[in-house]
Amino acid sequence: MSDHQRFAVVTGASSGIGVAYAERLAARGYHLILVARRRERLEETARNIRAKTNVTVEIVTADLGDSNDLSRVATLIEGREDIDLLVNNAGLGALGLTAQVSAAALDNLIKINVQALTRLTHAALPGFLRRDRGTIINIASIIALMPTPTGAGYSGSKAYVLNFTRSLQMELANTKVKVQAVLPGPVRTEFFEASGLKQAPFPDELFMTPEELVDTALTALDQDELICLPALQDLSAWTAYEAARGELIRALTQSGRPAARYAKRVG
Repeated sequence: MSDHQRFAVVTGASSGIGVAYAERLAARGYHLILVARRRERLEETARNIRAKTNVTVEIVTADLGDSNDLSRVATLIEGREDIDLLVNNAGLGALGLTAQVSAAALDNLIKINVQALTRLTHAALPGFLRRDRGTIINIASIIALMPTPTGAGYSGSKAYVLNFTRSLQMELANTKVKVQAVLPGPVRTEFFEASGLKQAPFPDELFMTPEELVDTALTALDQDELICLPALQDLSAWTAYEAARGELIRALTQSGRPAARYAKRVG
């Protein structure tokens, strides 16, 4: 462990995955800055962690869908030299058929899943690069790889998280700054209830606990596995997916001409 005081910022830290990250990072010696809307939940999490560890726990009540609150959290991150880790965990589902989901719900999903994650990452990067150390963990989802008819906005937002993270990995390849994307499957949290579903659309055996997920993702990070698919038993499936994606990209970049199937037919 380095001798400087290390802080980790965790968003969405009032429940589920966010609480699990806070607890696990505290156990690893990180001091914490916990961000969420529900102050009572944040205070409860902070009390529990302080009772078990000697770390400092700061809480920041903020709605990352609100531009003023988002700017306030971004300014905090930009102004601190002791932040070494950012967990972009805050997220919304807005599940359902797109025509039946409210415009406000979709707007808020984009604000939190896409805009807030991007803004806070942008706030952290200059300091990380200046110090040539730091880690950003972006919580995506397996749904980034699987379009769905009842979660178009959510799927699209998580595909953004995945591609944004992968692009950053390329940008930062020659630095000591790490960016990890975590793609969970179903997790036992308040997510589906908060999305307005009475029952999760997955069988019970597919669910991980938040603690299992975070332990897996942090082990993957320790092993420099920067795309973490926690439930994937055989990594060759991801390797094959990546090979197929690369083959498609090569096929798409052979020529700038329209494909023959689009040529006008005569007669």
